[in-house]
Amino acid sequence: MIVIRWQAPLKPTKEQALMIFKAEDLQPREEVLTKEETYPEHRHPLDEVRMVLEGELSMNINGNQLLLRSGDKIVVPSNTKHSQKVLGEAPCLCIVANKPF
Repeated sequence: MIVIRWQAPLKPTKEQALMIFKAEDLQPREEVLTKEETYPEHRHPLDEVRMVLEGELSMNINGNQLLLRSGDKIVVPSNTKHSQKVLGEAPCLCIVANKPF
């Protein structure tokens, strides 16, 4: 797994995030997770690339707990068990794409 923490003082806009994904030759989609929404442990056949734009997302990846905030980006390798839960009162807006090998 690769986690890239956003270091700039201004958070990325949706348009900027989409440009970042497209520059990596990915086909991004927008995903809005509602307050306290959870996804149980699951796997994907392709790498999952996710950037949080708004809200906070707790991810459990093979027993490792991570907190993702605005601007943070993660690459979850294919066939890696992971689950996620929205934290706080606000929905979580993410840009997501699947990356072939």
